[in-house]
Amino acid sequence: MKKSIISSSTLLIFCFSATSGFCDNVKGEKLDGKKEFEKHCAVCHPNGGNIINAQKPLARESLKANGVKNAKDIIGKMRKPGPGMTKFDVKTISNKEAKAIAEYILKTFN
Repeated sequence: MKKSIISSSTLLIFCFSATSGFCDNVKGEKLDGKKEFEKHCAVCHPNGGNIINAQKPLARESLKANGVKNAKDIIGKMRKPGPGMTKFDVKTISNKEAKAIAEYILKTFN
């Protein structure tokens, strides 16, 4: 009996620690779009470029040519990307994180 209490406590502490960053964001703190971009997107989009398809960087002209005009469109591409891009579902990148990334892209690369 004592073993299961210790194991449960250890598991609870681990789970709390693993999600504490997420919980901080839920409390209404503003997410850092740059940090989220670097975490999820910069590997394929360094400095707003595109290492998979150089014809589709994150620059305003390229986004516009591909039907991407606003944050909602960018989030749409994250959720249902074209060939070569990783799909980022809500479990991988929350809606709040996706919005912060999209706003960062629009502000930074356009």
